[in-house]
Amino acid sequence: MLLPCSTLRRSACISRSVITATLTVTLFGLSAAWAAPPAPAPIVLTGADRRPAISLDGEWGSIVDPYFAGLFSFHHEEKANGWFLNQKPKPGDAFPMEYDFAKAPKLKVPSDWNTQRESLFFYEGPVWYEHDFTYQPKENTRLFLHVGAANYRSWFWVNGKKVCEHEGGYTSFNCEVTAVVHAGDNFVVAAVDNTRHEDNVPTLETDWWNYGGLTRSVSLIELPEAFIDQYDVHLARGGEEAIEGWVHVVDAQPGAHLGVEIPELNAKTSAAVADDGRAPFHFSVKGLEHWSPETPKLYKVKITAGQDSITELVGFRTIETRGTEILLNGKPIFLRGVSIHAEAPYRTGRANTDEDAETLLGWAKELGCNFVRLAHYPHDETMLRAADRMGLLVWSENPVYWALEFDNPKVLAKAEQQLDEEIGTSRNHAAIVLWSMANETPNTAARTQFIETLASRARALDATRLITAALLVRGEGHTKIIDDPLGKALDVIGFNEYIGWYEQHPDTADVTDWRIDYQKPLIVSEFGGGAKAGLHGAPSERWTEEYQADIYRHQLPMLNRIAQLRGMSPWCLMDFRSPNRPLTGVQDYFNRKGLISDQGQKKLAFTVLQSAYKDKTVGKPE
Repeated sequence: MLLPCSTLRRSACISRSVITATLTVTLFGLSAAWAAPPAPAPIVLTGADRRPAISLDGEWGSIVDPYFAGLFSFHHEEKANGWFLNQKPKPGDAFPMEYDFAKAPKLKVPSDWNTQRESLFFYEGPVWYEHDFTYQPKENTRLFLHVGAANYRSWFWVNGKKVCEHEGGYTSFNCEVTAVVHAGDNFVVAAVDNTRHEDNVPTLETDWWNYGGLTRSVSLIELPEAFIDQYDVHLARGGEEAIEGWVHVVDAQPGAHLGVEIPELNAKTSAAVADDGRAPFHFSVKGLEHWSPETPKLYKVKITAGQDSITELVGFRTIETRGTEILLNGKPIFLRGVSIHAEAPYRTGRANTDEDAETLLGWAKELGCNFVRLAHYPHDETMLRAADRMGLLVWSENPVYWALEFDNPKVLAKAEQQLDEEIGTSRNHAAIVLWSMANETPNTAARTQFIETLASRARALDATRLITAALLVRGEGHTKIIDDPLGKALDVIGFNEYIGWYEQHPDTADVTDWRIDYQKPLIVSEFGGGAKAGLHGAPSERWTEEYQADIYRHQLPMLNRIAQLRGMSPWCLMDFRSPNRPLTGVQDYFNRKGLISDQGQKKLAFTVLQSAYKDKTVGKPE
């Protein structure tokens, strides 16, 4: 199924698809005259940012390569002498070298390339990166290249040897480089391609900027020969004050023992590794303080397995549903939230620093939130760590967005891979209470089966959290109806609606009724409208702060009439870049639905929602 190319002429779209197909085939060595042996698949490390690391962040040499000439010959065959070799020009060479990373302009890592150079602002295609580092190998130690995120496809070589490739622009991965590093000087080369394709996840069209590059931190992580790659530590359900979970150890001997300890509670246990490398555990604790937005208590948890150990910060809480209620630690809660894109405040571009996270989530706290929807893809660990510390519940989302190729098994496999990486990396964050499978997908049988499969997989990976998705709603007159069959697969139903912006007028909300076909908790995952900060006028004048504020004034009473409503995350906290929003002088390639501008200016609607949240005039009593 070819989706419409909204930003390209049809002929250009088809031509790009044909070229892409050719490059993809040769890239994976299916028709190449020469191809390097396949590299091992990357691994997922839970809590990778808790490991001692050698940072590779900083300036990297970069070469823009729209034809992928550094990897392919004129006949689209993979080169044996590709740019990944990082060869240096030498006097007397028979053929001149046509690239030189040492002379190439620099790009900062972590960062997107779009906001670093004006010439790359709209660029989509491959860019090469190169960075030198020194290293001294250690006995009985394995070395991994950790990549926080690279959008969208990426390939990595160390000292000219391919170490891994990865697809997906918002999840971290780790490539073993033990066998290819040597004492002294080394180099890493990466090729990153953010070209959009029909069979990507997300697909061709999104309503956010397609930031390319090494958008999150890159580092080297040292691990022992047998090491902890995955672990899950959580509060047991059922009223018992106990901690349970499991630890997986790569290359551990069956029967090997590991320990789990919470020093502050004077509690610890040991467990034995089974044949599959996993060791389950369960032990009682006394005096445990539950994590909540009011008291976001975090405990140091130390896990030890042979020569490996890791200390994690974990908050202990339960999240579940009862009828139409959401229960946190066994008590009903209303989620007063806001949606957030990973757009950096002030400088714009991809958010990736502690300062970015503290600013964005600090604004959410100022708004009166106890909840944030991190849309429309997994966000950086810095955001999740900050949410843990600040006491903000989190909706974390897989980038299944709009109209994917839902009948394509390869696309399902890509969505499953990104879901596995999202949960595998971030499963111990107390803040995360909702795994979202998708946003605004069309109601088709193929779509429903696709996302039901993802929901089942998420439950198998993590049975301690709730499953949701942001659904579209339909209307009959002044009645809005939520009857999407996907609702059967969800614990909590999210829905998006834009009365007053994409349909009717703000006061239409006053006469709108709702019909809900599920006895489940509801979260209105998006509502709102656009306004340019500083643009004022009559409440009836679009794009003014007054119009946006008027939408909120009519929306909040309407939503309060929905008996099953248990939360909201209006769209959205801050303006963010989008290629779909070109209106000159107003949008200028920004989605202006933020309550705050990208430069930190709070709009009138911010105060309207803040008053409702802080006075608790929206939401049911808890």
